[in-house]
Amino acid sequence: MSPPQIEEPQVHLWTREETYRMEDVGLFQDKRVELLEGRIFEMPPMKTPHATSLLTTEEQLRAVLPPNCHLRSQMPLTLSAFDEPFPDLAVVPGSWRDYPDQHPSFAYLVVEVADTSLAFDRTKKALAYASAGIPEYWIINLLHRVLEVHRVPSENEYSSKQSIPESGTITPLFAPATSISVKDLLP
Repeated sequence: MSPPQIEEPQVHLWTREETYRMEDVGLFQDKRVELLEGRIFEMPPMKTPHATSLLTTEEQLRAVLPPNCHLRSQMPLTLSAFDEPFPDLAVVPGSWRDYPDQHPSFAYLVVEVADTSLAFDRTKKALAYASAGIPEYWIINLLHRVLEVHRVPSENEYSSKQSIPESGTITPLFAPATSISVKDLLP
């Protein structure tokens, strides 16, 4: 008689469709959740400096937005069946009317405002955005009052990373004839 076959427990990775069904039945009521790597993460509450930075950055990006793009604020970005983050801001192709039945799957720029979520934004979110080929990812680092700029995505990371101080400026890749002051992105 042969010994019983031992099976290891398997990790279940959640899909976008499964998380939609969980949302539909109210599982995440009053919670900010994001799907990354098939895992559901509950995000911390947004504090006042985060909200202020989000609004000031949105204002700065709208001022330089080319006509073939639009800006989304805290809306889903569908990167894969297992990745659907809600970036603070995303500059996506076309008009909002181009997405009546599905969320965008690409962005020219993704912006995260980070205070308590800084480590998460530098690791999990950076990996998701780089893997999806997002050409530019900014982290507005409220703790150190700098802009962390990530460019040149590859399969699992950005090969170009730069930290720009509050006194510096940034030229977004999607609007190469413009310049934004980093201090105008901070609260």
